[in-house]
Amino acid sequence: MRATIVALAFLIPAFAADPVDLAVVNRIKAEAFERSKVMEQLENLTDRYGPRLTASAEFKEAADWALKRLQEYGLENAHLEKWGPFGRSWSLEKFALEMTQPRYSLLAAAPLAWSASTNGPASGEPIFAPLASSQTPAKAESDLDQYIQKYKGKLRGKVVLISEPVRNIADSESRPDLRRYTDAELKELAIAPPPVPKMTIDPGNLVVPEDLDGRIAFYASIPPSIQDELRRRRDEVAMKRTQFLVDEGVLAVIQDDRRARDGIDFAESAGSYDSKKPLSPPTFVVTSEHYNRIVRLLQNKTKVEIQANLKARISDNAVDAYNLVAEIPGGAKKDEVIMVGAHFDSWHSGTGATDNGAGSAVMMEVMRILKALNLKMDRTVRIALWSGEEQGLLGSKAYVQEHFGDPKTMKLTAAQAKLSGYFNLDNGSGKIRGVYLQDNDAMRPLFENWLEPFRDLGVSTITIRNTSGTDHLSFDAVGLPGFQFIQDPLDYSSVTHHSSMDVYDHAVAGDLMQAAAVIASVVYDAATRPEMLPRKPLPKAQESGVGTK
Repeated sequence: MRATIVALAFLIPAFAADPVDLAVVNRIKAEAFERSKVMEQLENLTDRYGPRLTASAEFKEAADWALKRLQEYGLENAHLEKWGPFGRSWSLEKFALEMTQPRYSLLAAAPLAWSASTNGPASGEPIFAPLASSQTPAKAESDLDQYIQKYKGKLRGKVVLISEPVRNIADSESRPDLRRYTDAELKELAIAPPPVPKMTIDPGNLVVPEDLDGRIAFYASIPPSIQDELRRRRDEVAMKRTQFLVDEGVLAVIQDDRRARDGIDFAESAGSYDSKKPLSPPTFVVTSEHYNRIVRLLQNKTKVEIQANLKARISDNAVDAYNLVAEIPGGAKKDEVIMVGAHFDSWHSGTGATDNGAGSAVMMEVMRILKALNLKMDRTVRIALWSGEEQGLLGSKAYVQEHFGDPKTMKLTAAQAKLSGYFNLDNGSGKIRGVYLQDNDAMRPLFENWLEPFRDLGVSTITIRNTSGTDHLSFDAVGLPGFQFIQDPLDYSSVTHHSSMDVYDHAVAGDLMQAAAVIASVVYDAATRPEMLPRKPLPKAQESGVGTK
């Protein structure tokens, strides 16, 4: 009788059919905290292989290493799954941006991906020709048309300073570089947003906030189909700008980034990965302090000379891209699947540590923990590490369309009925504080139960709210339960996100160990419960860019 009581003490039921086995939770915690491999995995991905731009040689080398490591952990069916063709590959080999007159200065800069090479050092006179920047496609196109009218025929052979400078850097107020959620912030996050009536959304009438926090909230409030349409329209404007600069014959382009200060550059792309579209002229982002100096010199009629040197390895062949896939086969319900994932690709100026080497390393660690403990799970557990996320969730979208269904038509496969759920990690290296339910309130009692053993590690918040911008949306778009965890922000938005400082040293080991333990436990619970995870009603087909919410 005593043994029975002790055994029952390890079960905390949210309801009778769905207990949490605390003995298993304790084993998972011990494996995650005492024998962790998460930082070793992250160190290999970042220090050894560096940035992992989709379709680059560096991505492929890192992917081969990660697959081998998953096989060493005992996972089965480990393979690279091709999708595409993606388009143009681009690998940075070397660069330098220097001011050679009136005084020498090595500029704190980073090249933008899919820029053309300079074919050796190239010097030219800079011209301050700022283009107004707007996140709203219609306004951005109007601003570009005015720009073309103003500068057509005036830019040949010039180094174009294309951004408005950021003023009063020393006086500007900013949030601390590193922060964690406060109890008050988590309490507010847990409150459901006010209901809004269902309405027709025309992307042409939407005004996108210019500030980062406003944009994040805005995109979380609109359907994925509208997000895709806004991205498509922004890309059209960007390609129109690129074509104009190419036709003008500019020597190079320099731009500021409103976050780029204190020697940190935030570098994404200038040209297109589509080999049918033009490469951008050699384009660099420069930290605000150095950019502003050049602008002031030009405004004071001082002669300035800039020397640019950019060498990139570029292939215009129809390059395929790959996702990484491996699994732990299940038992009695092995045809049913639980998936975990994170995007494996990164931008190129740092080493892709917090975005998203951290998420990839954690999910690899989740699979290692489950396999090392030899936990018996009814359902198959599958890991997928995505490429193409930074270009619009392309890898996960391709995988979902191939295996589960097309969100544009909502024609679903038989496998769609067998995927129980997908868990994603992609918001830096901060520890998990809870989960976004993604409007799936039927999951609330399950998560409340599953996360309770981690309350003392800071996991307490379950919110009905949506979050956007990462790969769980690809699953949600075809009616599959897809979830992203709430993470402490740390210095993700302020320092590392898409920046030259997105490196190993900004990853917090204890936080990543905690995340691996939380997700491994959640996955075990989901893989062993009697029923599959509850679903929302199927979404409507996304045939056009105009949608409802």
